[in-house]
Amino acid sequence: MAAAGGSRGARKPMHLSPRGGGDRTVFLFDRRREQADQDEKVLSYGKNNYRGFRSAVCQTFGISSDENFVITTTNRKEITEDNFKELVQDGVTLYLLQSVDQTLLSATKERIDFLPHYDTLVKSGMYEYYASEGQNPLPFALAELIDNSLSATARNTDIRSIQIKLLFDDSNGKPAVAVIDNGRGMTSKQLNNWAVYRLSKFTRQGDFESDHSGYVRPLPVPRSLNSDISYFGVGGKQAVFFVGQSARMISKPADSQDVHELVLSKEDFEKKEKNKEAIYCGFIRNRKPSDSTHITNDDERFLHNLILEERDKESFTAVIITGVQPDHMQYLKNYFHLWTRQLAHIYHYYIHGPKGNETNVVTKGVSPFNNIDIEISMFEKGKVPKIINLREIKDDMQTLYINTAADSFEFKALVDGDGIVEGIIRYHPFLYDKETFPDDPCFPRLNDDDDDDDCLIIEKGARGKRPIFECFWNGRLIPYTTVEDFDWCAPPKKRGLAPIECYNRISGTLFTNDKFQVSTNKLTFMDLELKLKDKNTLFTRIFNGQEQRMKIDREFALWLKDCHEKYDKQIKFTVFKGITTRTDLPSKRMQSPWAIYSSIEWDGKTFKTGQLVKTIKTLPIFYGSIEKFFLYGDHDGDIFATGGEVQIALEPQALYAEMKTVPISKLDRTVSDKAVKKYIEDEMARLPDKLSVTWPEGDELLPNETRLAGTPIGALRIEILNKKGEAMQKLPGTSHGGSKKLLVELKVILHSPAGNKEIISHISQHGGKWPYWFKKMENLQKLGNYTLKLQVVLNESNADTYAGRPLPSKTFKFTIVEGKAEKFSVGLLELPFRVGVPFNIPLELQDEFGHATRLTNDIKPILEASGLTLQYEELTAGANCIIKGVTAKGCVNSCQGKNFNLKVTLPGLKEDTQIFKIRLQPGPPYQLKVKPDSEILKIENGTAFPFQVEVLDESGNITAQPKLIVHCKFLGASNLPVYSVDCSNAGTNILTGPVIHVLNIKKDQMLKARIEIPSCKDVPPVEKMIKLLPSSHVARLQVLSMNGQKAIQIKHQDEINWVAGDIMHNLIFQMYDEGEREIHITPAMAEKIKVNWTPKINREQLMQGLLPDVKVPTSVKDVRYCLISYLDDHVSLESAFTIRPLPDEPKHIKCKLEGSNTLQLGEDLQGEIDVMITDQYGNQVQTVTSACTGYLGVAGPGLDKSNLQITWQESTFTMKVKGIRFKPCALGSKELCFAWREFSDFLRVNLTAGSPAKLQIMDWPELEKPVAVINGRELLKPLVVQLCDQWGNPSPEPNVKISLTKSSNLKIVPSNHQHRTDDNGRANLGVISIHAPRGEHTLQLRASYNKIALECPVITFNVLPDPDKPIRLNVKYDKNASFPAGGTFPDFLVSVLSEDDNIIRNINPARISMKMWKGQGSGNRMPTDVTFSCSKIKDDKEDGFFYFRDKVIPERVGAYSIQFTFAMDKTNTLSSDQIIVEVVPNDPVRLLPDSLPATPAVSNVRTVASRTLVKDLCLHIMDEYNNHTGADLIGRVIAKIKSPNEDDTEIPQFQGKISSIEFPFDRGSAEIVSNLVLAENSPGRDSTEYILVFEPDLPALKKPLEPYRLSFMFYNDFKKQQQMATLTRERDQLSQSIGVYRNWFDTTNQLVNEMRCQVKEAETREIHLRNELRKHQIELPQTNTLQYVDSLIKQKVLDQDGVMKQPRRTCTLPNYPKGNQDILGKIAHLAQIEDNEAAKVISWHLASDMDCVVTLTTEAARSIFDETQGRQQVLPLDSIYKKTLPDWNRPLPHLRNGKICFRPVGNPVFARDLLTFPDNVEHCQTVFGMLLGDTIIIDNLDAANHYRKEVVKITHCPTLLTREGDRIRSNGKFGGLQNKAPPMDKLRGMVFGAPVPKLYSAFTGQIDLLQQYRAAVVKLDDVNKDLDLHLRSLNTPEMLKKKQELAEQEKSLMLIEQKLGMTPSDKVSELLLQPAILDMPDTPIPPKRMRKETVKKLYR
Repeated sequence: MAAAGGSRGARKPMHLSPRGGGDRTVFLFDRRREQADQDEKVLSYGKNNYRGFRSAVCQTFGISSDENFVITTTNRKEITEDNFKELVQDGVTLYLLQSVDQTLLSATKERIDFLPHYDTLVKSGMYEYYASEGQNPLPFALAELIDNSLSATARNTDIRSIQIKLLFDDSNGKPAVAVIDNGRGMTSKQLNNWAVYRLSKFTRQGDFESDHSGYVRPLPVPRSLNSDISYFGVGGKQAVFFVGQSARMISKPADSQDVHELVLSKEDFEKKEKNKEAIYCGFIRNRKPSDSTHITNDDERFLHNLILEERDKESFTAVIITGVQPDHMQYLKNYFHLWTRQLAHIYHYYIHGPKGNETNVVTKGVSPFNNIDIEISMFEKGKVPKIINLREIKDDMQTLYINTAADSFEFKALVDGDGIVEGIIRYHPFLYDKETFPDDPCFPRLNDDDDDDDCLIIEKGARGKRPIFECFWNGRLIPYTTVEDFDWCAPPKKRGLAPIECYNRISGTLFTNDKFQVSTNKLTFMDLELKLKDKNTLFTRIFNGQEQRMKIDREFALWLKDCHEKYDKQIKFTVFKGITTRTDLPSKRMQSPWAIYSSIEWDGKTFKTGQLVKTIKTLPIFYGSIEKFFLYGDHDGDIFATGGEVQIALEPQALYAEMKTVPISKLDRTVSDKAVKKYIEDEMARLPDKLSVTWPEGDELLPNETRLAGTPIGALRIEILNKKGEAMQKLPGTSHGGSKKLLVELKVILHSPAGNKEIISHISQHGGKWPYWFKKMENLQKLGNYTLKLQVVLNESNADTYAGRPLPSKTFKFTIVEGKAEKFSVGLLELPFRVGVPFNIPLELQDEFGHATRLTNDIKPILEASGLTLQYEELTAGANCIIKGVTAKGCVNSCQGKNFNLKVTLPGLKEDTQIFKIRLQPGPPYQLKVKPDSEILKIENGTAFPFQVEVLDESGNITAQPKLIVHCKFLGASNLPVYSVDCSNAGTNILTGPVIHVLNIKKDQMLKARIEIPSCKDVPPVEKMIKLLPSSHVARLQVLSMNGQKAIQIKHQDEINWVAGDIMHNLIFQMYDEGEREIHITPAMAEKIKVNWTPKINREQLMQGLLPDVKVPTSVKDVRYCLISYLDDHVSLESAFTIRPLPDEPKHIKCKLEGSNTLQLGEDLQGEIDVMITDQYGNQVQTVTSACTGYLGVAGPGLDKSNLQITWQESTFTMKVKGIRFKPCALGSKELCFAWREFSDFLRVNLTAGSPAKLQIMDWPELEKPVAVINGRELLKPLVVQLCDQWGNPSPEPNVKISLTKSSNLKIVPSNHQHRTDDNGRANLGVISIHAPRGEHTLQLRASYNKIALECPVITFNVLPDPDKPIRLNVKYDKNASFPAGGTFPDFLVSVLSEDDNIIRNINPARISMKMWKGQGSGNRMPTDVTFSCSKIKDDKEDGFFYFRDKVIPERVGAYSIQFTFAMDKTNTLSSDQIIVEVVPNDPVRLLPDSLPATPAVSNVRTVASRTLVKDLCLHIMDEYNNHTGADLIGRVIAKIKSPNEDDTEIPQFQGKISSIEFPFDRGSAEIVSNLVLAENSPGRDSTEYILVFEPDLPALKKPLEPYRLSFMFYNDFKKQQQMATLTRERDQLSQSIGVYRNWFDTTNQLVNEMRCQVKEAETREIHLRNELRKHQIELPQTNTLQYVDSLIKQKVLDQDGVMKQPRRTCTLPNYPKGNQDILGKIAHLAQIEDNEAAKVISWHLASDMDCVVTLTTEAARSIFDETQGRQQVLPLDSIYKKTLPDWNRPLPHLRNGKICFRPVGNPVFARDLLTFPDNVEHCQTVFGMLLGDTIIIDNLDAANHYRKEVVKITHCPTLLTREGDRIRSNGKFGGLQNKAPPMDKLRGMVFGAPVPKLYSAFTGQIDLLQQYRAAVVKLDDVNKDLDLHLRSLNTPEMLKKKQELAEQEKSLMLIEQKLGMTPSDKVSELLLQPAILDMPDTPIPPKRMRKETVKKLYR
């Protein structure tokens, strides 16, 4: 137990029991003067008088008897003769002071004793068990006792019997509850341990012994049913004191003959406290079995029978609870079935086994759990005992879940290694018309109303709002923890494989082992859901008992789909039709989307669109046909659903022309189609069916008759008949419609293309005696199709339908056609009209009405036109009269044509002639005319010829038409051109084209020209003969080579072989025409000759036929192509030949490497070297033979010729060299020399490293030693590995895989264990950080090349714990302290511990906070209500400890959670364990009722009701915060009546003529059950106010409580009393209302004052910070202050960064890793020196110590010594003799006793004073005090010698160091290299670093001030805004209205009190004290915030 404070170890601990003999031990502190003894003195004194005690004190402290002093308590109460006995008690601490109000000159310690109050045990159940979701927690308390019994019987091999007996028979004593098991029992020691609160099975070690001693965790079993559920040492005690007031434990172990019995009771605790005895002690009674002689209390008579049952039991344990709470007893009696069902639910799987209670299984397997019998019996007086075995209960929720499920889905989850969760999900299908998911009484399901026909029915989910999973821990239910779902079993956002409602048909159960934390009362899990929903939790499916590694979300979805399809007996919607919006629904939210279907399958039947159906449960019953089915939701195909709606068209539709939409469930599935049809037919027989029509006057209109225009239609007679043939004139009367008259409407409708047109419309009524009648119609002349329609219509509305069905009608369709032809006109003619081309003349014939008609007679038309010859073929006399085949011939003289008048005559018509104008154009081509006219034409080869052509029609007119193309084809030779010309525009044109050229023509040749029109096959072609003459132009070119006098012809494309590099001379050429006549070359022709081998040509030589010389290429590969060309206007000629060079004589050799020129050391060159012999131009000589290989030699540095091979290649005439390799030598470029005869050549190869054989780590030279690294930190440099060959050369082999292998407890970051080498053969593994336990760990590198493992290094890391990494918070406080409401918490001492379990220091206190909230948090949930910051540290030596002092305890009682947090960074926090504190009531203050009764108005008449003062009044003791308190107080309450006037003697009396009545007071309350009534004819003054006073008389209280006073009015008249009672009630109401208003306004005013104080504080803070900034020369503007401050902070931060980036001296010596809090580091890093010269000389002076590691302890030093195998020098501080260390405040030697002995030169100063220490100042002063001693720094050697010479005259002179680098030792020796400091760069970085520049610190202070100022400005602005807003709200109309209401109510109250004759009472003040008026918050909110919350409530 960690407490804040305590006594010294020298004292003995205080005893709880009182001291005997009357001696008192007193502890005294003398604090009269500062020089007094600081320690306490102990005085034992036995007398009871103050005078003797004071004498004993004077004797003890040696004080003279006449000296004035006082003796006081620690509360500063002076000890006097009067209060000596009261104040001076045993163990008290007293002060000796000069006066009572003297300041305490030094601190003291006061001894205190504290033990938890017995309420900690007695009321633990009250706080631990709470109701949740409407469940009474009593069954869960009983379950705690069953848990203990299950654990006790776990080793039983036979029946495990657990009995719960409810002994409620009054004849056997008071009620009791007994829990009895046949477990292994407890020894007396184990029984003692059971009584220890919170002694869990895991902490029972050492002296503790229990039934769980030697605890071993059970082996895993299915569902974790290991009976290991008695855990924490808490539940049993909590349960028994929750149920009752006393617990009797009776137990007998199997190996004992004795029974052990222990009694714990609240009454016993109270008695011990009253007698000041030790509360937590007692006795265990050891007795023989069945011995009940010690039971003497009649209230426990039932124990005799229970003890008698011990006789035959080998071992057992019985828990008997008495003092059962009355409400618990009523619950157990009235809800027996409910709570036994809950227990059966909790232990379902212990009772029925892992598979549960499968009632549907015929045969059950043998289960080890069949031997658990939990029997509950209840005994009541006069009733038959109720006995039930939990195994017999069949309606607990788990049984219902198991037996209503159709299938199950099992899975498993692994959490944090050992945490195992088994889970099962069950599917409860929908069957026919309901869900089978069982109902839970705790979650009642709402029933839908089926009687509402028009309401929209949407099925609710089967599970409702219940979560899926119940949670079992070690096989028993944890009732208050459920898991809603997991991601993989939650309803998907998009449509899944199964419908969404299927996700509401699943229930689930989770079974966890004991790796998951539960609350001590086993009501909730701490962190189950959080861990299960962690992303690292792995879920696997269990199928047939085997785990399956599959995607569980996919597996679950498939399983759910399968369950839906297999087990749901519901409706299947088929034939999807689309999505619609139903506007008929009132709710817009439900109008869309609705899917439409035309068929469903339901209960084995199919319902389709159009099917006749009948409804049930509708009013009225509907008959009709199905229109469509509706299903709510966005569906797109066949789907199952649990419901939907159907739209029905009511039948017969003649009566019901409407639709009805009803739920599908209201369809009658039993009705037959025959019954529905019969009903429809019966309804239909009564309706009008048909019409009867007759023609009395003739002119009958037959159906579909054709009539000529103007023919009349006769008169009509009509009758309306029904299906029975009866005539009717009105509708029959029905229940759905009234009787209406029927009319007959006649309409004649003309059907035209423009639409139907109504020609005639009449309506006829029935005359009663005559039928319906219509007259004759004679005006029908228009042609077309007609309809005469007779339609029955309704009277008044003229509707032709009734109830959606058409009324009878009859139609006559007829046609009116045209008459005989009387006249004609010419129709539209088709243009154009052309000569000889037939055309038609259409004629339009008409009758007398102008209707188009046709000819009926044989008429021959007559055609006439001037200048034309006209003919026609025939005249058609059908519907279209046309004169066909009309042709016209004649001269038109133009291509545009000529106009003519055409006359048409039809003999026999009234109007027989028509004349019209036509334009006649030339006809189609008929013949060709070609000029010139001669038959034979001459032309030279290579020229063109023109023709003149004309196109004529058959009348000789030049004609033209589109695409009129004339072609001319030449015949008689190949490749002749084709001429063409377009005559489409004028009909004539010139026909010509390309030249005519025939090859190889030597003489005249005849050709034929054929001229024709291809598009006009009917026009005959014209042929002409052409004579072609040979051309005189150049036609052939010939090239020759002169070899002496002989000319050799070079043909076109010839190839000539010639020696490489030579020149070809004497090339000539000749030219010939087509007649093979040689042509003389002219200068003009020479200009047209070109060659391609030279740009310069001699024209004169060309005229002579000579060509330029040709140079042969030097390379045999370069073939020269020579071209001679001639180009003029008529011909293009060319002649070409090729020159191929031949090699010359041998002149060189050439080496060529086939393949890569790189080879690896130790291996042959992969490529082959070809050596060839070439001529002077490098052309290979092919005349050599294989004999030449003997002359070839090869040489090179380091060449290994052992495998050298030289071979001859006959195919290529080359020598091939193989086997080139090198001996081990330097890598790089190597030159090889190849020699053949006198010729040589060189070749370079690149020699690289050999094949990889091993790995080497770069830049890590000392890997044979362990590498020290701090856990969680990075290495100093990256790991880079290099591939090397066997000779150590770097091998640049890329993509070689390198892996890291390590031990399992070593973790490296980054975690990538696979790397590949780069192109240089290197792999950079990066800078890794090591995470591992403390000690040495190895990291093995592995690599292979070509499947051969390489030699790889092993790195050994020495992992040290991180002293700077926080891992947990350590909280110390007085755990035995009580927490009274409104008091202060004990001091909390918090420290942050690192990995090495040491306290981390130098932590900003702002990062530590204390959070508190009401209730107990679970998991990571922390509903913080208030946060405290830590208090200021009182002692700097307590670095690393953070105090939370004087924190206010909440004012409301209850359990509170406290947790301390450390903000490691902006996002991560470290939290301590939650501390649960119980806030108890404070000291009693007042007596108040539950609620204020009304002011009584009574009289002294006979009626009791009129004399009654109060009824059922209950008074409670309250503390100052209105918490109920005083539950342990016993006493009485005395009721008296007093008068406000003390002189008044006429006081009313109570019934029985008594003046006072006493009531018992117990447990903090007094219940006045009986009415408090005045005596009949009691004395008292009429209309007088009296006071009923309730005075508490509580002996245990030293301070009296305020009595409760109730004013009442007394009257002698009954009527007056009634009137005054009414006024009294009004007064009470007004008093209550005024109290609320006053509280409201008082709180509001207090809040305003507080806000103004905040504004004042903020303004003061802002001014103070502004003045501080002025001290730093920072002036701030009055406007835009925040923007200016922000910019200034930004600039200062930049300036600060600039200062830090400036170069600064640093120590480059690597520091030793601080793996331990006791390691300070190397000496070079412990101090900093600003002056460069001083830093150099001091660093040199301490050079041998700079590398030394300083530790706090020798153990840490020894650890470093062992880790480095003695290579590292260390210095433990605990081994330094500190008394010889110099005093840091000592003056320099030349200063003696404050005087200067001489004037020194050179500015001497102690070297230690130049040092600054960043950390651990005290330890560093010790180190450098020892190392430097009194060493002095001085300017130069001369000054040093002078100083020493003067000092030695006075005292010893220490070592002197000069700033120039010289040293004078303390013995006076100086000079030499050993006393001269080298330059700074020679110190190799072993130099003290420079401190941070002072400018940096200045910037830091300025930035901090600016940030504080900014926060102050923001706060000032916020509080001003809040105040302004609040002040404005006080002046709102609502607030002004409330103030007016208060004034009016106060005025009314004054008037009423005047009427009553009462003095103004304090009724309002009493109301303000009542807690019911204003609910004080239950959370620990500071007072300021509390007032704000109160105002908020009032404003609501």
